[in-house]
This record gives sequence, C-alpha cells and structure tokens, in this order.
Amino acid sequence: MEAGQSGNSDTVLSAKRISKSFSGVQVLFSVNFDLRKGEVHALMGENGAGKSTLVKILSGFEQPSSGEILLDGKPIMLPANGAAEALGIVIIHQEFNLAEHLTVTESLFLGREITRFGVLDRKRMQAETRAVLDQLGSRVDENALISSLAVADKQMVEIAKAISRDARVVFMDEPTAVLSRDETRILFDQVRRLRDKGTSFVFVSHKIDEVMELTDRVTVLRDGQWVKTSPTAILDGEAIAQLMVGRELSSLYPAKHEPNVDEKIVLSVRHVSTGFVKDASFEVRRGEIIGFSGLIGSGRTELMEAVVGLRPRASGEVRVHNEVLVADDLHAANRAGLGYMTKDRKAKGLLLNSGLIANLTLQSLGQHSRYGYLDPTSEIAAMARAKRRFDIRVRDAGVVAGRMSGGNQQKLLLAKVMETEPQIIIIDEPTRGIDVGTKQQIYHFISALAREGRSIIVVSSEMPEVIGLCTRIAVMREGRIVGVLEGDEISEQEIMRYAAGLKKKQAA
Repeated sequence: MEAGQSGNSDTVLSAKRISKSFSGVQVLFSVNFDLRKGEVHALMGENGAGKSTLVKILSGFEQPSSGEILLDGKPIMLPANGAAEALGIVIIHQEFNLAEHLTVTESLFLGREITRFGVLDRKRMQAETRAVLDQLGSRVDENALISSLAVADKQMVEIAKAISRDARVVFMDEPTAVLSRDETRILFDQVRRLRDKGTSFVFVSHKIDEVMELTDRVTVLRDGQWVKTSPTAILDGEAIAQLMVGRELSSLYPAKHEPNVDEKIVLSVRHVSTGFVKDASFEVRRGEIIGFSGLIGSGRTELMEAVVGLRPRASGEVRVHNEVLVADDLHAANRAGLGYMTKDRKAKGLLLNSGLIANLTLQSLGQHSRYGYLDPTSEIAAMARAKRRFDIRVRDAGVVAGRMSGGNQQKLLLAKVMETEPQIIIIDEPTRGIDVGTKQQIYHFISALAREGRSIIVVSSEMPEVIGLCTRIAVMREGRIVGVLEGDEISEQEIMRYAAGLKKKQAA
C-alpha cells in the first residue's frame, strides 16, 4: 500500500503518485490522496506545500506531470477549465471565480440556465437562487450585481453556486477566510447536511480549530510531499501544526513589547467620520502595537482607509507627529511616514502578473531612480534585502507574484509597504489565508518593527491575534469605537461583549 493511500472501496476520487512541475520547477513529488464518499477531508500544509496545486489537478484545472487520477476507482483524465463540474466535481475558489457584471442569479446558473419554451425562465432561477441563499442564511439580493457585493457576500455566492450544483465532490479552498462566525457556523451546518447525504468535501484551510471541528480525516503536505493522513479525532491542534511546519511551535506570539506611557503620541485621530464610520477618535504612541477588533462589517477597514486618505472623510482630523494630515491624499500620508498594508493582497496590494521587484518598489520608485530613470542595481539590492529581512522564498527568481504562495505574497506585500520606511504602519488582516508557520513569522516581524520604535495598528478578525500581539485593543461596532481595552481587561469574552453591543462605550 502506498503511503497516503487508503485503498478503501468507498473511495470516490483519488490521486496516485501525482507529480507536477512548472517551468522545470517541481512543486509536487509523487503525492497520494484519496477522498471517500460522505466525508470531509482536510488538506493542510504551509503556504507553498502544494495544496492548491493538488486541488487544481484533482478538479481538472491543471494536468499532472506524472501519475494518475482515479474517479470511482477508474483512471480518468479530467476535463479542463471547470468542465469537470459535469462529473460532479466542483471547486469553491479562494480567488473568486465570479463574473462581476452578472447578477447573483445569473452567476449561479451560468452555463446551466433554465429555459421554458426556449426562453430564459428568470423567475424560476431567481426563486431557486433565493432558496439556496436562504439555506446559507445569506441576505444577499439575488438580483444584485456581483460587482456591488462586499467580499464576504461574494464568498457566500461562491458557496451557494457550488451547493446548487448537486455535486458529488466539493473542494473548499479557504472558504471561511472572510466569513463571520455566524456565517461560518451556517456553512458548516450545510456541509454536514450534504456530507450525511453522501457528498464528499476537501477542506483546504489554515484554521486548525475549524479543521478539528468539521473534518473526518486530515492529510498534511510539506514542501510538495505527502507527510501524513490520519483520522482527525486522534490528532490535536499542536500535532497538526507540527506536521505542517516540521518543527515545534512553542511560541506562536513573541513577548509583548510594552511601550513607555511617556512615549510621544505619533498618530492622533480626532472625531473622524465617513459615510459609515461615526466620530472615531484614538491615539497611538511611538513603539506601540494597538489592535482594532470587531465583527465583520463593524467599520475597521473603513476607518483605516479614511485615516490614510483612501476614503473621503466627512469630518474630523488626523495628525501625524502633531502635523495635520491632508485629507483624502494617500501620497501625503506616505510622505508623512504613514504606511498602509491592505487586507486584499490579490486585488489591491500586488500586481499578480508582475515580478517581485516591480511589486516591491512600486510605492518607492523615487528611491530607486537616478536622473529620472529607474536604477536596476538599486532595485535588485532592495529585493535582496527584502528577501533576507522578510524571508521571502521563491524557487524561481523570475516568478510573477500571482504564482507565489499566499504566505510569500503576504511577506512581499509587507516588504513593499516597508520599502517606503514608514514610522507608523497600519496592517489590515496581517495573516489572512496563510499557514501557521508563516503566521508566526509575521507576528515576529511586527514585534521587531515595534521594538525598532515604529508604531503598528493591527486590524484583525482573529481575536487571538490581536490579544497575542497588542497591548491595547479598540473594539468597533456599527461604525463606532465602543471600547478600548488594555492590561487585564483584554480577553475574547470582553472583546465580544463590546462587539456584540452588550457593553456600552467606555472612555478612550
């Protein structure tokens, strides 16, 4: 019996000795994987371990360099570009696969439209779309344009699209990354319901607690190779993390750096309002790491975008080093030493079809110019420094950003922001969609920046993250800062009381 291969008679889909290379760089090495009828099987590993590549091969979006795919025990070459849906194999993409100009209903029925007497039966399609969305507890309007939806709502549409297809096999690539706790709970209930009816799921996630809660078996990949397949019930979170990174993670979070209360205030935000954010005020001291927590939709990102000039301010004032910052001007914020790292690295942070250097120096071209021309030597030196400083790992020096793992993309985005040498850095969702080993690295990078005297604002949906990193935490609800916690006040329970509206605003 091959390692990682069960040989179970109820196996629906399996990979047998699958290898894959891109441009001569091998990313999978003779990997075996099997999926049984009516199970939820977690596929885990660090960024760059080969998970996404294996998922693409098993769903027909990539062809293996060697090895074979078996469906119901029979070798098969899966049709390309999503055509495997006809065989009952559906993928919920980590990067949304939705046409922005279509409505929600049109997206769900794209390629399988319902007709009556040769005419589109829009009423029936809308009704069926509404029924699926109601199953998921989603209030998304079935007639809304995809382009008008928030990121979390687009994810729910992707999930609805997969569920509506009566699939035999569903691949879920980081499906909960942008979902609230309630949305995640509803999704898991639907997964369990479909699993009990015989649908099989491959759950790709970095959230170990969700893997422990939802899945029946776990397969771990590391550096493109199979490491272990095991029933989830006999593992614990620490064991899974150690299998993923190949080492113990005894200290996920660095020791907190407590700033001196006498340190000068470097950022002062006073009574800032936007269309959604109302009368927000806070201060940040030199060398401080302050967190912003709250439920999805609480206004954290909107506030930070207003602070750095990406979103218009209706009122209020921002001071950097006691100088008033020009409103609605990102370049002015950058010149003042205020940097912003977006939570959406693929759509807003990186040029996915460009190389590493082009991305790294995009915001700092003036630093790498001589006599009005870019200096390639300076850019190459900057890239070498960034690789060392942030441990950016690539097998192919000419790779474009979109081909890098999520963890390396996140490190590149952080390096790009830091290339402008900001003294105050706002980091929105610092570890979304990255593995536990890279999370640990990012946390230590943030701590090191604070120890250098830089001030950090961490915006995160993960409460353990802000609790583990920050000495003060501001909680937002419905566009307002409703509480500021520090010291012994900081706990998940206390954050949730404010986020859920169970406690009233306290003085900042």
